[in-house]
Amino acid sequence: MNFQTEPRIEILHEKKLIGKQLQMSLADNKTHQLWQSFMPKRAEIQNPLSSNLFAVQVYEPNYFKAFDPKAIFVKWATLEVSDFINIPSEMEPFTLSGGLYAVFELKGHDIAIFDYIFRTWIPNSDYDLDNRPHFEILGEKYKKDDPNSEEEIWIPIKEKNIPA
Repeated sequence: MNFQTEPRIEILHEKKLIGKQLQMSLADNKTHQLWQSFMPKRAEIQNPLSSNLFAVQVYEPNYFKAFDPKAIFVKWATLEVSDFINIPSEMEPFTLSGGLYAVFELKGHDIAIFDYIFRTWIPNSDYDLDNRPHFEILGEKYKKDDPNSEEEIWIPIKEKNIPA
């Protein structure tokens, strides 16, 4: 495993993001197409807070109830910005709501981390999945297709309702 099995728990404050979005499914994954259209235009974003890229997924409330590789979700390729005053053409604003997140650090591209998060960590933790966007932060240690690449996976969580 190229990932930590115990995440850190963070409270995220609302973030303003600017980028591009595409509807897709796991069966019809258009992630490459999305980033290919975003990266050449990212320099047009005038007010970035850092060079970190945010890969955001917005799922319907019942998306995780039963696995369906054809279920549609929206994926964003974005940068965090200070404001929405200047939005480049072909891009849109997105407000990432704050809240509680489990943050997993991934080295390389071990997609088994998602199976671990949803089938092992969440069911055995003190948390349930919350219905807010999921995202990855692709910072300076992120290197596409490199086994030494590093990124953070942010999963929205809420405390489990434990019956008294």
